[in-house]
Amino acid sequence: MAEAQATSSRETWITGVGIVSCLGEGPDAHLRGLGEASSADTTSFAPYAIHRIVALDFDKQIPKKGDQRQMEPWQRIGTYAAGLALDSAGVKGKPEFLSRMDMIVAAGGGERDAKVDIAVAAGVDKAAKPEAFVNERLMNDLRPTLFLAQLSNLLAGNISIVHGVTGSSRTFMGEEQAGVDAVRIAQARITAGQSELALVGGAYNVERWETVLQYALGQTLAKGEHSSVWQRKGGGMELGSLGSFLVLEEKTHASARGVKPFARLTAIATEYTRRAPGAVTAALARMWAKVEAGIDPARAAILSGATGIEPATLEEREFLGRHPALAVRAAGTHLGHGIEAQFPLNIALASVALRQGALFAPGDASGVEKPMDGKLGQVVVTSVGQWRGEGLALVESV
Repeated sequence: MAEAQATSSRETWITGVGIVSCLGEGPDAHLRGLGEASSADTTSFAPYAIHRIVALDFDKQIPKKGDQRQMEPWQRIGTYAAGLALDSAGVKGKPEFLSRMDMIVAAGGGERDAKVDIAVAAGVDKAAKPEAFVNERLMNDLRPTLFLAQLSNLLAGNISIVHGVTGSSRTFMGEEQAGVDAVRIAQARITAGQSELALVGGAYNVERWETVLQYALGQTLAKGEHSSVWQRKGGGMELGSLGSFLVLEEKTHASARGVKPFARLTAIATEYTRRAPGAVTAALARMWAKVEAGIDPARAAILSGATGIEPATLEEREFLGRHPALAVRAAGTHLGHGIEAQFPLNIALASVALRQGALFAPGDASGVEKPMDGKLGQVVVTSVGQWRGEGLALVESV
Protein backbone atom coordinates (compact mmCIF):
# COMPACT_ATOMS: atom_id res chain seq x y z
CA MET A 1 0.00 0.00 0.00
CA ALA A 2 1.32 3.44 -0.91
CA GLU A 3 1.28 5.84 2.01
CA ALA A 4 -0.51 9.16 2.06
CA GLN A 5 1.85 12.01 1.31
CA ALA A 6 4.34 12.65 4.10
CA THR A 7 4.31 15.93 6.01
CA SER A 8 6.30 18.62 4.20
CA SER A 9 6.61 22.38 4.23
CA ARG A 10 6.06 22.28 0.47
CA GLU A 11 2.46 22.35 -0.76
CA THR A 12 1.04 21.14 -4.05
CA TRP A 13 -1.41 23.59 -5.55
CA ILE A 14 -3.72 22.88 -8.48
CA THR A 15 -3.26 25.98 -10.62
CA GLY A 16 -4.65 24.75 -13.95
CA VAL A 17 -7.66 22.63 -14.92
CA GLY A 18 -8.50 21.33 -18.40
CA ILE A 19 -11.61 19.17 -18.75
CA VAL A 20 -13.71 18.01 -21.70
CA SER A 21 -16.58 15.53 -21.61
CA CYS A 22 -20.19 15.05 -22.63
CA LEU A 23 -21.00 18.12 -20.54
CA GLY A 24 -18.80 20.46 -22.56
CA GLU A 25 -15.37 21.97 -22.03
CA GLY A 26 -13.99 23.90 -19.08
CA PRO A 27 -15.10 24.42 -15.46
CA ASP A 28 -18.20 26.52 -16.12
CA ALA A 29 -19.77 24.00 -18.51
CA HIS A 30 -19.22 21.23 -15.98
CA LEU A 31 -20.62 23.17 -13.05
CA ARG A 32 -23.78 23.74 -15.09
CA GLY A 33 -23.97 20.21 -16.49
CA LEU A 34 -23.48 18.43 -13.18
CA GLY A 35 -26.74 19.91 -11.99
CA GLU A 36 -28.74 18.83 -15.03
CA ALA A 37 -30.17 15.57 -16.36
CA SER A 38 -27.81 13.16 -18.12
CA SER A 39 -27.60 13.10 -21.91
CA ALA A 40 -26.43 9.50 -22.20
CA ASP A 41 -26.60 7.91 -25.67
CA THR A 42 -28.58 4.68 -25.36
CA THR A 43 -28.96 3.88 -29.07
CA SER A 44 -25.57 4.00 -30.85
CA PHE A 45 -24.16 1.01 -28.98
CA ALA A 46 -27.41 -0.53 -27.73
CA PRO A 47 -28.06 -2.17 -25.38
CA TYR A 48 -25.19 -0.27 -23.72
CA ALA A 49 -25.36 3.41 -22.78
CA ILE A 50 -22.35 5.63 -23.41
CA HIS A 51 -21.58 9.31 -22.81
CA ARG A 52 -20.34 10.99 -25.99
CA ILE A 53 -17.93 13.89 -25.84
CA VAL A 54 -19.24 17.22 -27.12
CA ALA A 55 -18.09 18.43 -30.53
CA LEU A 56 -14.76 20.21 -30.08
CA ASP A 57 -13.13 22.80 -32.32
CA PHE A 58 -9.69 21.19 -32.21
CA ASP A 59 -8.19 24.14 -34.07
CA LYS A 60 -8.35 26.11 -30.83
CA GLN A 61 -5.76 23.92 -29.10
CA ILE A 62 -4.19 22.00 -32.01
CA PRO A 63 -3.78 24.66 -34.71
CA LYS A 64 -1.92 22.55 -37.28
CA LYS A 65 -4.17 20.28 -39.34
CA GLY A 66 -1.23 17.96 -39.95
CA ASP A 67 -0.88 17.39 -36.21
CA GLN A 68 -4.57 16.64 -35.92
CA ARG A 69 -4.55 14.17 -38.82
CA GLN A 70 -1.85 11.98 -37.36
CA MET A 71 -3.69 11.66 -34.03
CA GLU A 72 -6.55 9.31 -33.29
CA PRO A 73 -9.50 10.70 -31.27
CA TRP A 74 -8.16 9.83 -27.82
CA GLN A 75 -4.96 11.75 -28.55
CA ARG A 76 -6.83 14.78 -29.89
CA ILE A 77 -9.06 14.78 -26.80
CA GLY A 78 -6.05 14.58 -24.48
CA THR A 79 -3.98 17.17 -26.32
CA TYR A 80 -6.97 19.52 -26.32
CA ALA A 81 -7.57 19.07 -22.56
CA ALA A 82 -3.86 19.60 -21.88
CA GLY A 83 -3.99 22.89 -23.77
CA LEU A 84 -6.97 24.00 -21.68
CA ALA A 85 -5.06 23.20 -18.48
CA LEU A 86 -2.01 25.16 -19.61
CA ASP A 87 -4.25 28.10 -20.55
CA SER A 88 -5.98 27.91 -17.19
CA ALA A 89 -2.65 28.03 -15.35
CA GLY A 90 -1.38 30.93 -17.41
CA VAL A 91 1.68 29.09 -18.76
CA LYS A 92 0.60 28.23 -22.30
CA GLY A 93 3.08 29.49 -24.87
CA LYS A 94 5.62 30.45 -22.20
CA PRO A 95 8.81 28.41 -22.72
CA GLU A 96 10.32 29.68 -19.46
CA PHE A 97 7.77 27.42 -17.73
CA LEU A 98 7.05 24.75 -20.35
CA SER A 99 10.72 23.86 -20.85
CA ARG A 100 10.97 22.65 -17.26
CA MET A 101 7.44 21.38 -16.79
CA ASP A 102 7.26 17.67 -15.94
CA MET A 103 4.54 15.61 -17.62
CA ILE A 104 2.86 12.41 -16.42
CA VAL A 105 0.17 10.86 -18.61
CA ALA A 106 -2.20 7.99 -17.80
CA ALA A 107 -2.95 6.10 -21.02
CA GLY A 108 -4.45 2.88 -22.29
CA GLY A 109 -3.19 0.81 -25.18
CA GLY A 110 -4.39 3.27 -27.79
CA GLU A 111 -7.02 2.77 -30.46
CA ARG A 112 -7.12 -0.08 -32.93
CA ASP A 113 -7.52 0.49 -36.66
CA ALA A 114 -11.01 -0.95 -37.03
CA LYS A 115 -10.88 -1.11 -40.83
CA VAL A 116 -7.73 -3.23 -40.74
CA ASP A 117 -9.24 -5.48 -38.06
CA ILE A 118 -12.34 -6.08 -40.19
CA ALA A 119 -10.29 -6.78 -43.32
CA VAL A 120 -8.09 -9.28 -41.47
CA ALA A 121 -11.09 -11.00 -39.91
CA ALA A 122 -12.80 -11.23 -43.31
CA GLY A 123 -9.78 -12.76 -45.03
CA VAL A 124 -8.18 -15.03 -42.46
CA ASP A 125 -10.63 -17.93 -42.92
CA LYS A 126 -9.97 -17.96 -46.68
CA ALA A 127 -6.18 -17.82 -46.37
CA ALA A 128 -4.15 -20.96 -47.10
CA LYS A 129 -1.78 -20.02 -44.28
CA PRO A 130 -3.77 -18.00 -41.71
CA GLU A 131 -0.80 -17.14 -39.47
CA ALA A 132 1.27 -15.85 -42.37
CA PHE A 133 -1.74 -13.94 -43.72
CA VAL A 134 -2.29 -12.15 -40.41
CA ASN A 135 1.37 -11.19 -40.09
CA GLU A 136 1.56 -9.91 -43.65
CA ARG A 137 -1.61 -7.85 -43.37
CA LEU A 138 -0.60 -6.28 -40.07
CA MET A 139 2.84 -5.37 -41.39
CA ASN A 140 1.53 -3.89 -44.63
CA ASP A 141 -1.81 -2.37 -43.61
CA LEU A 142 -0.97 -0.65 -40.33
CA ARG A 143 0.70 2.71 -40.25
CA PRO A 144 4.31 2.76 -38.98
CA THR A 145 3.17 4.24 -35.65
CA LEU A 146 0.83 1.33 -35.00
CA PHE A 147 1.16 -2.30 -34.09
CA LEU A 148 -2.23 -3.74 -33.14
CA ALA A 149 -2.85 -0.49 -31.25
CA GLN A 150 -1.16 2.86 -30.89
CA LEU A 151 1.83 3.31 -28.64
CA SER A 152 0.64 4.57 -25.27
CA ASN A 153 3.23 7.33 -25.06
CA LEU A 154 2.04 8.99 -28.27
CA LEU A 155 -0.26 11.24 -26.25
CA ALA A 156 2.65 12.62 -24.22
CA GLY A 157 4.64 13.04 -27.42
CA ASN A 158 1.87 15.00 -29.11
CA ILE A 159 1.40 17.25 -26.09
CA SER A 160 5.12 17.96 -26.18
CA ILE A 161 5.03 18.74 -29.91
CA VAL A 162 1.87 20.84 -29.91
CA HIS A 163 2.23 22.68 -26.61
CA GLY A 164 6.00 22.66 -26.07
CA VAL A 165 6.04 20.82 -22.75
CA THR A 166 9.63 19.58 -22.76
CA GLY A 167 10.55 18.70 -19.19
CA SER A 168 10.62 15.07 -18.03
CA SER A 169 7.91 12.77 -19.40
CA ARG A 170 6.32 9.60 -18.06
CA THR A 171 3.40 7.50 -19.31
CA PHE A 172 1.62 5.11 -16.95
CA MET A 173 -0.58 2.21 -18.04
CA GLY A 174 -2.92 0.18 -15.87
CA GLU A 175 -6.51 1.40 -16.21
CA GLU A 176 -7.85 3.49 -13.28
CA GLN A 177 -4.76 2.89 -11.18
CA ALA A 178 -2.64 4.56 -13.86
CA GLY A 179 -4.61 7.76 -13.33
CA VAL A 180 -4.28 7.54 -9.55
CA ASP A 181 -0.54 6.93 -9.71
CA ALA A 182 0.05 9.64 -12.30
CA VAL A 183 -1.36 12.23 -9.89
CA ARG A 184 0.30 10.61 -6.88
CA ILE A 185 3.78 10.59 -8.41
CA ALA A 186 3.45 14.18 -9.65
CA GLN A 187 2.51 15.33 -6.16
CA ALA A 188 5.23 13.23 -4.53
CA ARG A 189 7.88 14.79 -6.76
CA ILE A 190 6.70 18.29 -5.88
CA THR A 191 6.60 17.50 -2.16
CA ALA A 192 10.10 16.00 -2.32
CA GLY A 193 11.54 19.03 -4.09
CA GLN A 194 12.17 17.14 -7.34
CA SER A 195 9.66 19.20 -9.32
CA GLU A 196 8.10 22.65 -9.20
CA LEU A 197 5.59 22.40 -12.03
CA ALA A 198 3.81 19.39 -13.56
CA LEU A 199 1.16 18.58 -16.16
CA VAL A 200 -0.73 15.40 -15.31
CA GLY A 201 -3.83 13.69 -16.71
CA GLY A 202 -5.25 11.41 -19.36
CA ALA A 203 -7.89 10.89 -22.04
CA TYR A 204 -10.33 8.21 -23.11
CA ASN A 205 -12.46 7.67 -26.20
CA VAL A 206 -15.26 5.11 -25.87
CA GLU A 207 -16.92 5.83 -29.21
CA ARG A 208 -15.53 2.81 -31.00
CA TRP A 209 -16.88 -0.70 -31.28
CA GLU A 210 -13.82 -2.65 -30.17
CA THR A 211 -13.80 -0.91 -26.78
CA VAL A 212 -17.49 -1.51 -26.16
CA LEU A 213 -17.03 -5.12 -27.30
CA GLN A 214 -14.08 -5.63 -24.96
CA TYR A 215 -15.99 -4.58 -21.86
CA ALA A 216 -19.22 -6.22 -23.02
CA LEU A 217 -17.44 -9.57 -23.31
CA GLY A 218 -16.13 -9.03 -19.79
CA GLN A 219 -19.74 -8.48 -18.66
CA THR A 220 -18.84 -5.15 -17.05
CA LEU A 221 -21.27 -2.85 -18.90
CA ALA A 222 -24.70 -1.76 -17.71
CA LYS A 223 -27.57 -2.53 -20.08
CA GLY A 224 -30.73 -0.63 -20.92
CA GLU A 225 -31.70 2.90 -20.00
CA HIS A 226 -29.36 5.31 -18.26
CA SER A 227 -29.30 5.28 -14.46
CA SER A 228 -27.05 6.56 -11.70
CA VAL A 229 -24.10 4.45 -10.57
CA TRP A 230 -25.93 3.72 -7.32
CA GLN A 231 -29.12 2.45 -9.00
CA ARG A 232 -28.04 0.09 -11.79
CA LYS A 233 -29.85 -3.20 -11.68
CA GLY A 234 -27.22 -5.89 -11.97
CA GLY A 235 -24.46 -3.28 -11.88
CA GLY A 236 -22.11 -2.24 -14.65
CA MET A 237 -20.39 0.76 -16.23
CA GLU A 238 -21.63 3.40 -18.60
CA LEU A 239 -18.43 4.35 -20.40
CA GLY A 240 -17.69 7.97 -21.23
CA SER A 241 -15.36 9.82 -23.60
CA LEU A 242 -13.45 12.48 -21.69
CA GLY A 243 -10.13 14.19 -21.19
CA SER A 244 -8.70 15.83 -18.11
CA PHE A 245 -5.37 17.46 -17.31
CA LEU A 246 -4.18 19.31 -14.22
CA VAL A 247 -1.32 21.70 -13.70
CA LEU A 248 0.21 20.94 -10.30
CA GLU A 249 2.54 23.55 -8.87
CA GLU A 250 4.53 24.06 -5.70
CA LYS A 251 3.00 26.81 -3.56
CA THR A 252 6.02 29.12 -3.48
CA HIS A 253 6.53 28.77 -7.24
CA ALA A 254 2.87 29.61 -7.92
CA SER A 255 2.87 32.52 -5.46
CA ALA A 256 5.95 34.02 -7.08
CA ARG A 257 4.07 34.40 -10.37
CA GLY A 258 0.89 35.62 -8.73
CA VAL A 259 -1.33 32.66 -9.54
CA LYS A 260 -4.60 32.03 -7.72
CA PRO A 261 -5.00 28.26 -7.22
CA PHE A 262 -8.12 26.21 -7.65
CA ALA A 263 -7.29 24.07 -4.61
CA ARG A 264 -4.55 22.29 -2.71
CA LEU A 265 -3.80 18.60 -3.27
CA THR A 266 -3.00 17.59 0.29
CA ALA A 267 -2.65 13.81 0.31
CA ILE A 268 -3.02 10.67 -1.81
CA ALA A 269 -3.10 7.03 -0.72
CA THR A 270 -3.39 3.90 -2.87
CA GLU A 271 -4.12 0.20 -2.48
CA TYR A 272 -4.21 -2.85 -4.73
CA THR A 273 -6.39 -5.58 -3.26
CA ARG A 274 -7.23 -9.08 -4.49
CA ARG A 275 -10.94 -8.13 -4.43
CA ALA A 276 -12.04 -10.85 -2.05
CA PRO A 277 -15.42 -10.15 -0.40
CA GLY A 278 -15.12 -7.05 1.75
CA ALA A 279 -11.70 -6.09 0.35
CA VAL A 280 -12.83 -2.80 -1.22
CA THR A 281 -14.50 -1.60 2.00
CA ALA A 282 -11.42 -2.51 4.01
CA ALA A 283 -9.05 -0.84 1.54
CA LEU A 284 -11.04 2.40 1.55
CA ALA A 285 -11.13 2.35 5.36
CA ARG A 286 -7.34 1.95 5.57
CA MET A 287 -6.75 4.82 3.16
CA TRP A 288 -9.32 6.97 4.98
CA ALA A 289 -7.44 6.46 8.25
CA LYS A 290 -4.41 8.18 6.73
CA VAL A 291 -6.29 11.44 6.07
CA GLU A 292 -9.08 11.29 8.65
CA ALA A 293 -7.32 13.50 11.22
CA GLY A 294 -7.36 16.43 8.82
CA ILE A 295 -11.02 16.15 7.76
CA ASP A 296 -13.64 18.56 9.11
CA PRO A 297 -17.07 16.91 8.58
CA ALA A 298 -18.79 20.31 8.67
CA ARG A 299 -17.16 21.41 5.41
CA ALA A 300 -16.15 18.14 3.72
CA ALA A 301 -17.70 15.99 0.99
CA ILE A 302 -16.84 12.82 -0.89
CA LEU A 303 -16.55 12.69 -4.69
CA SER A 304 -16.74 9.03 -5.64
CA GLY A 305 -15.19 7.46 -8.71
CA ALA A 306 -17.56 4.48 -8.44
CA THR A 307 -18.02 2.61 -11.71
CA GLY A 308 -21.34 0.93 -10.96
CA ILE A 309 -19.79 -2.53 -11.22
CA GLU A 310 -20.79 -4.94 -8.48
CA PRO A 311 -19.85 -6.02 -5.89
CA ALA A 312 -17.19 -3.26 -5.75
CA THR A 313 -19.73 -0.40 -5.86
CA LEU A 314 -21.86 -2.02 -3.17
CA GLU A 315 -18.77 -2.34 -0.98
CA GLU A 316 -17.93 1.33 -1.55
CA ARG A 317 -21.49 2.19 -0.50
CA GLU A 318 -20.87 0.30 2.72
CA PHE A 319 -17.77 2.42 3.34
CA LEU A 320 -19.64 5.64 2.54
CA GLY A 321 -22.35 4.65 5.00
CA ARG A 322 -19.80 4.87 7.78
CA HIS A 323 -19.51 8.63 7.15
CA PRO A 324 -23.13 9.84 7.08
CA ALA A 325 -22.17 13.44 7.93
CA LEU A 326 -20.42 13.89 4.57
CA ALA A 327 -22.33 14.58 1.35
CA VAL A 328 -21.53 12.14 -1.47
CA ARG A 329 -21.49 12.64 -5.23
CA ALA A 330 -20.61 10.25 -8.09
CA ALA A 331 -19.37 11.97 -11.24
CA GLY A 332 -19.79 8.79 -13.28
CA THR A 333 -23.56 9.24 -13.22
CA HIS A 334 -23.19 12.41 -15.32
CA LEU A 335 -20.01 11.81 -17.32
CA GLY A 336 -19.75 8.05 -17.68
CA HIS A 337 -16.59 6.24 -16.72
CA GLY A 338 -13.35 7.22 -18.46
CA ILE A 339 -10.96 4.50 -17.12
CA GLU A 340 -7.43 6.03 -16.98
CA ALA A 341 -8.69 9.62 -17.14
CA GLN A 342 -11.38 9.26 -14.47
CA PHE A 343 -9.31 10.04 -11.36
CA PRO A 344 -7.63 13.15 -12.80
CA LEU A 345 -11.08 14.29 -13.95
CA ASN A 346 -12.56 13.83 -10.48
CA ILE A 347 -9.65 15.74 -8.93
CA ALA A 348 -10.39 18.53 -11.42
CA LEU A 349 -14.10 18.55 -10.56
CA ALA A 350 -13.28 18.64 -6.85
CA SER A 351 -10.95 21.60 -7.45
CA VAL A 352 -13.58 23.51 -9.39
CA ALA A 353 -16.21 22.89 -6.70
CA LEU A 354 -13.79 24.00 -3.98
CA ARG A 355 -12.98 27.24 -5.77
CA GLN A 356 -16.68 28.16 -5.85
CA GLY A 357 -17.18 26.87 -2.29
CA ALA A 358 -20.20 24.71 -3.11
CA LEU A 359 -20.92 21.14 -4.11
CA PHE A 360 -23.06 20.35 -7.14
CA ALA A 361 -26.56 18.96 -6.60
CA PRO A 362 -27.33 15.27 -5.93
CA GLY A 363 -27.60 13.18 -9.08
CA ASP A 364 -29.89 10.33 -8.04
CA ALA A 365 -32.72 9.32 -5.77
CA SER A 366 -31.12 6.32 -4.10
CA GLY A 367 -30.47 8.12 -0.82
CA VAL A 368 -26.70 7.88 -1.19
CA GLU A 369 -26.42 11.48 -2.40
CA LYS A 370 -27.86 14.20 -0.18
CA PRO A 371 -27.80 18.01 -0.34
CA MET A 372 -24.94 19.92 1.28
CA ASP A 373 -25.89 23.26 2.78
CA GLY A 374 -22.59 24.42 4.27
CA LYS A 375 -19.60 25.99 2.53
CA LEU A 376 -17.41 23.37 0.87
CA GLY A 377 -13.79 23.35 2.05
CA GLN A 378 -12.57 19.77 1.55
CA VAL A 379 -13.27 16.96 -0.91
CA VAL A 380 -12.17 13.35 -0.53
CA VAL A 381 -11.90 11.80 -4.00
CA THR A 382 -12.18 8.00 -4.21
CA SER A 383 -11.27 5.60 -7.00
CA VAL A 384 -12.21 1.93 -7.12
CA GLY A 385 -11.07 0.40 -10.40
CA GLN A 386 -13.47 -1.67 -12.47
CA TRP A 387 -11.04 -4.60 -12.15
CA ARG A 388 -8.24 -3.71 -9.71
CA GLY A 389 -6.76 -0.78 -7.82
CA GLU A 390 -8.05 1.64 -5.20
CA GLY A 391 -7.10 5.24 -4.50
CA LEU A 392 -8.11 8.15 -2.30
CA ALA A 393 -7.10 11.82 -2.36
CA LEU A 394 -7.76 14.78 -0.09
CA VAL A 395 -8.26 18.07 -1.95
CA GLU A 396 -8.74 21.30 0.03
CA SER A 397 -9.54 24.94 -0.53
CA VAL A 398 -6.67 27.43 -0.29
